[in-house]
Amino acid sequence: MLGEHTDRPVAGLTLDNWQTAGFLDWSFQHVDEIVPTARIGRGTGPVADLGVPAGDLGAVEVRLYDGSVLTAAQVMDATETDGWAVAQHGRLLGEHYPRGMAPGTRHLLMSVSKSLVGSVAGVLAGQGLLDPARLVTDYVPALEASGYAGATVRHLLDMRSGIRFSEDYLDPTAEVRVLEQAIGWATRTRPGVPSTMYDFLLTLRQKGPHGGPFEYRSGETDVLGWVCEAAAGQRMPELMSSLLWSRIGAEEDAVIGVDPVGSGMFDGGICAALRDLVRFGHLLGHGGASLTGEQVLPEWWVTDTLTGDADSREAFATSPTETLMPGGMYRNQVWLPYAGSDVLLCLGIHGQMIYVNRPAGVVAAKLSSWPEPQHAWKLFSTLAAFDAITAALA
Repeated sequence: MLGEHTDRPVAGLTLDNWQTAGFLDWSFQHVDEIVPTARIGRGTGPVADLGVPAGDLGAVEVRLYDGSVLTAAQVMDATETDGWAVAQHGRLLGEHYPRGMAPGTRHLLMSVSKSLVGSVAGVLAGQGLLDPARLVTDYVPALEASGYAGATVRHLLDMRSGIRFSEDYLDPTAEVRVLEQAIGWATRTRPGVPSTMYDFLLTLRQKGPHGGPFEYRSGETDVLGWVCEAAAGQRMPELMSSLLWSRIGAEEDAVIGVDPVGSGMFDGGICAALRDLVRFGHLLGHGGASLTGEQVLPEWWVTDTLTGDADSREAFATSPTETLMPGGMYRNQVWLPYAGSDVLLCLGIHGQMIYVNRPAGVVAAKLSSWPEPQHAWKLFSTLAAFDAITAALA
């Protein structure tokens, strides 16, 4: 039943409708039963202890952008929330599953996946294996035949290449949807669609100079993942496990959707459990250090994410992408929604979010099943709820 989770497959679910209203409530928690996936192992290390939730934060009042007031619980109920949690200084203060999702269940992260891949790039940069200033073709020579010739790794990290790529989720002919056909997440609707993700990326062409305005394009992260694999000489599931997932004290393995030859859908194919998103968010809020005390991300990488380049905010302000974040920025596959504020967001369509408020030591996460890919009221109401909870904790 829509809005109430069940472990039974939804009748009539197909490859063409699993991401649509009436089906995604179930499918987002059972991706590995729909498409091929590969495991991102948590390793054998200790689980980072988040403690026992100290209370219910749902009663916190939230003043929304339209002037109305709801409680945090009402915001979550109004935004098809499968699970949400808030921690401060590494201790879990609240954890809620309003629609029956079990703790520990893996849920599709959509584009929160991008921030995980961006963090893998950060670890590789810290190891000297990846240089953001170098050309992508230095790592993947095959891209010389694509529109990415002349682009740098930095252009990928900040989505500032000049590539032509439509992110219109409601247009079945947009590149973001054709990519899904190439990897096997949707039925091929026209001849000539490549049969692997990398072959599809090679078909992309340049429309403008590299290094221009920010434009949100999922293909940037897929090329970034390819570059990371080439730089490290290892496929992403194993690479992300060894560099990131096994070092944050994760409680559960993650999985990633893969194409017919095993290439991961880096831009939106990772599935993980709610508490582990809080553990990952801790890195961004604490200078790259995990809850287990290990320095996972270089501290300079987190600082760079917060500061950007001299023109990063201008590139964001002049973006053709409707961001609705005046004064914001996009850096290293992470959103910074406010000017002059150390708040970072990892965002995915259909309502996925990691919220990090560094000054307050607050990390929050939300997994959702919005019927629609994008919804401004639901996104910014969730952001307002986490801001209000942070203010209440202060």
